[in-house]
Amino acid sequence: MDIDKFLEEKAALVNKTIEKYIPRTFSKKEALFRINPPNYAYNLEALNKAIAEPIWEFLDRGGKRWRPALFLLICEALGKNPDDFADFAIIPEVVHNGTLMIDDIEDSSEYRRGKPATYRIYGLDIAINVGNAMYYLPLLPLMEKKQKITLRKRCEIYEIYMQEMINLSLGQAMDIAWHRGLANSDHVKEKDYMQMCAYKTGTLARMSAKIASVLAGANHELVLALGRFAENVGVAFQMQDDMLDLTSKEFEKKKGGRGQDITEGKRTLIIIHTLRVASAKDKRRLVQILNMHTSDQRIKDEAIAIIEKHESIDYVRRLARRMIEESWKEAERLLPNSSGKEKLKAFAEFLIERNT
Repeated sequence: MDIDKFLEEKAALVNKTIEKYIPRTFSKKEALFRINPPNYAYNLEALNKAIAEPIWEFLDRGGKRWRPALFLLICEALGKNPDDFADFAIIPEVVHNGTLMIDDIEDSSEYRRGKPATYRIYGLDIAINVGNAMYYLPLLPLMEKKQKITLRKRCEIYEIYMQEMINLSLGQAMDIAWHRGLANSDHVKEKDYMQMCAYKTGTLARMSAKIASVLAGANHELVLALGRFAENVGVAFQMQDDMLDLTSKEFEKKKGGRGQDITEGKRTLIIIHTLRVASAKDKRRLVQILNMHTSDQRIKDEAIAIIEKHESIDYVRRLARRMIEESWKEAERLLPNSSGKEKLKAFAEFLIERNT
């Protein structure tokens, strides 16, 4: 299976599907207005300028679209035609991009995917509102197609959505508190970081897997097992992101310099491991640099040298691989043998071996 080609194909499908529900230019015929027609006026110009345009400016920057791809692969592994579920696969992807817009505001990030953050282009007011709108707009397929989904399934899906959206906020709260030094950030344990990632990064992968499983008719045990597997995929993906932030030339171009997480003072698992094993001198200097929130590449490189000295990147790489292997065992036991099952495993392995 050519994963890069698969992702490219699914990204095109996902973008086309998003346009069905969040068009580049709103008209009176849109799904939004069929479901929720205005009482007085459509105000299309305002909605296009303050919702459609900033959403698509952001979505057109790219992104792997791996969460909806995971969604569709799970449907296939459960014996369904993934094309029948494409409309619902956009839910975690649009929510994800909304969280990125909000994250950039909360982190005061200058760039996202090689361009200025949305709030720097359109202003804080529009960026906050658009980011929030992206938490709810992708639910339109569930509302428009509710006659095709049993009430029981719809209730399960909405409950999954609510639980995971709460988890997102909990994970973001932990992340912000640590990198702002509000909660004893220099003594964060590995299990604390893992919980933050399970909340923040694992959440949308878990949401994707669980909604796909419910729609495809999986039993409760399998829904939970695939959710746990996807959560570990999401957490391992974040670990890979953290490693690439320190090592990848491609990330350096996209994010405005190597070590953006150091500028933001983030306590990633790489940092947590370094602080656990480093000498007192190295710990003090690394914490000092993190608390500076510096953009000076020379100082950031000094922090990276401390991290590399204590082999923290290799430690996190090994842990990410082990997480995927162990969580796959449970899902593998419950899934029927099929080409879809093998594709799902290969896909997860690809996500933690990527270089960009």
